[in-house]
Amino acid sequence: MKTKPLANDLKTWSEIKDAVYGTKGAPRRDKLESSFESFKIGLLLKKAREERQLTQEQLAQLVDKKRTYISRLENDGSNMTLKTLFDIVEIGLGGKVQIDIRF
Repeated sequence: MKTKPLANDLKTWSEIKDAVYGTKGAPRRDKLESSFESFKIGLLLKKAREERQLTQEQLAQLVDKKRTYISRLENDGSNMTLKTLFDIVEIGLGGKVQIDIRF
């Protein structure tokens, strides 16, 4: 029989990450955060491409890449050079890249 969780049993996403991956600064937590940022970049690229009504093939042709490469970036934005990011955003999508570094 399932029981309803008590209010004090509920945890925030931050508390769960702390418990499973360690607190900020722990190697495992840093890897998680970095992977998530790469994933977000891929989603942002896909959203921008779709808003401009471009196929992956069309975007790939604009930036002289293969469609499979664009697909990989949209699914996991890791291992992308800054030049490639700038080319895709500025040449392929007609946007501007803005990078924010925080400490």
